[in-house]
Amino acid sequence: MSNPDTHRKSPVPVDQCGAALALDVLPDRWTWLILRELFYGVSRFADIQADIAIPKSVLSGRLTRIVENGLAQKMPYRDGAARTRYDYRLTPKGAALIPVILALMQWGDAHLKGGKPALALSDVETGEHLSVALVPEGRGLPLRRVTYEPIWDRPENKV
Repeated sequence: MSNPDTHRKSPVPVDQCGAALALDVLPDRWTWLILRELFYGVSRFADIQADIAIPKSVLSGRLTRIVENGLAQKMPYRDGAARTRYDYRLTPKGAALIPVILALMQWGDAHLKGGKPALALSDVETGEHLSVALVPEGRGLPLRRVTYEPIWDRPENKV
């Protein structure tokens, strides 16, 4: 994309830019990693903490913000006689970030991992391999049709 003028100015003011506004809600690496965990179905506090090696206090704060921003909801559960705990599930608003997470993953695979993906995405109905791309409006694949298979441990995908 280019602007033919030699004097460049952003076409959208920062306070009107969806990307800039999103960064107020999704400000840091930890938030994105937590959302990634929720996308994978890792929903319990201790499991998220173990997977991404995040300090408990940081995880607690980020999960509070994620819930306050409507990206996930807390669901109570109890294991036996243990006290009530919560797991976290993506809301539709949070699930709408999955293509962004997959796009970041795809970019990282291509530019930071030498083209060696960690996941194979496919269409559950057709089996076709998927990648994130711009498509005409209304022609995107619904997320319910997307599945993934971890392939990071295959020898050809090691960095």
